[in-house]
Amino acid sequence: MSSPPNQLFIDGHWVGPAEREVLEVIDPATEQLVDRVPVATDADIDAALAASAAAFAEWRHADAWTRSQLLRKVSAVLREWVEPMAATLTEEQGKPLREARGELAATADQFDWYADEARRIYGRVIDGHARDNRLLVLRQPVGPVAAFSPWNFPALLPARKIAAAVAAGCSIIIKPAEEAPRTCLWLARACAEAGAPRGLINVVTGHPEHISTRLIRADVIRKVSLTGSVPVGKKLLKLCAELVKPASMELGGHAPVLVFADADVERAAETAARAKFRNSGQVCIAASRFFVHAAIAEAFTRRFVEVTRALRLGDGRDPDTDIGPLASSRRRDAAEALVADAVARGARVRWGGERPAAFPRGFYFFPTVLTGVTDEMRVMNEEPFCPIAPITTFATFDEAVARANRSDYGLAAYVFSRDTKTTFLAAEALEAGMVGVNNMVIATAEAPFGGVKMSGCGREGGSEGIEAYTHTKYVNIGLWDQ
Repeated sequence: MSSPPNQLFIDGHWVGPAEREVLEVIDPATEQLVDRVPVATDADIDAALAASAAAFAEWRHADAWTRSQLLRKVSAVLREWVEPMAATLTEEQGKPLREARGELAATADQFDWYADEARRIYGRVIDGHARDNRLLVLRQPVGPVAAFSPWNFPALLPARKIAAAVAAGCSIIIKPAEEAPRTCLWLARACAEAGAPRGLINVVTGHPEHISTRLIRADVIRKVSLTGSVPVGKKLLKLCAELVKPASMELGGHAPVLVFADADVERAAETAARAKFRNSGQVCIAASRFFVHAAIAEAFTRRFVEVTRALRLGDGRDPDTDIGPLASSRRRDAAEALVADAVARGARVRWGGERPAAFPRGFYFFPTVLTGVTDEMRVMNEEPFCPIAPITTFATFDEAVARANRSDYGLAAYVFSRDTKTTFLAAEALEAGMVGVNNMVIATAEAPFGGVKMSGCGREGGSEGIEAYTHTKYVNIGLWDQ
């Protein structure tokens, strides 16, 4: 199982690129072509839809223990295949191998978690007005799912959708990002190895707009799930609205970090720097706006820069690498533009801010620390999705919260303080779906993941994550005399 899959997976079969357009997969560390995957044709998409419909007709009746056993087997396969899958993930996405291994462990956790949740889908009995009626509430699978996932976590993000949908009794067609498609194809192979019925999981690669439009408009699809950008989310939501189809949207974030005067400055700065530059800052819940109390700002910044300078930039396959390349030239260009805008408006580059001369090839960009930033700069208003940490100061609690909440995003937020009252009040006041207090590693299979405002709607993970793949049915039974 050393070679990565590079074909469509439809109805339990691998479908090759014969007579199909292909997408090139580029290694972001070297800019070299590493593989090609087929672009799904309309016939391929229709075949996936037919397979998903047929599989749902059977799988919706599978008992909870059967669904649980399948998901547990998938988790076991993934844990066996960590090394070849991590190699593929790093090759096509760029993150260091140890981060790739960590992502795959979290991916297996998703299947483990939903193996249990498959047996925890509860209805209820309601005591109504009269004793000659029985009122029941059932949770039933919503139907075949169309799911779309991005390139920054090409194993974990598809797994959140696949595991929850299958646990609920749904079939799924997933379209991975064209930049890093083979990791998701590994997931399909793992599901097949674990004994998933034909058509239960289908993976189609190709042009996102065409595939998403054809899938969502199909009568077969009853539910849509996207992890992606706000512009893409708006387009898909419009399609769903036209057809009245439920949708879950995780649309990115612009996470504020509030560091109060009583925080453990050294520990907060080190924690924040390491978390910020994980996956080269290409994390939807990555800290992207640092609000530090003026009394400790210089001490915080000094330690933050020390930690940042010590991080080693390099090819993700090098075991000494801390930060790999950005995923594409587009992301590197975006990083350069954000730094240029900030500097032009008066920001100071404390570290980084440019491409490293030591890497003439690859989409590398130094982890960057900016100070003297203002709320008008682009980096304080746009989701950066790159290794840039802008640091600014505040004077009062109310100022910090107000400036944090001025963003249209509301996915994650972070607070550093030793004071219980401060942490509670800040966590309650911040407009975000998730808040980390003295902790920035908050994503986990057992907790709900999602945001508010422009960051989307619905939740993945936790017991809430399976609800999105069910609908509620109310049954009123009249007890007539025989």
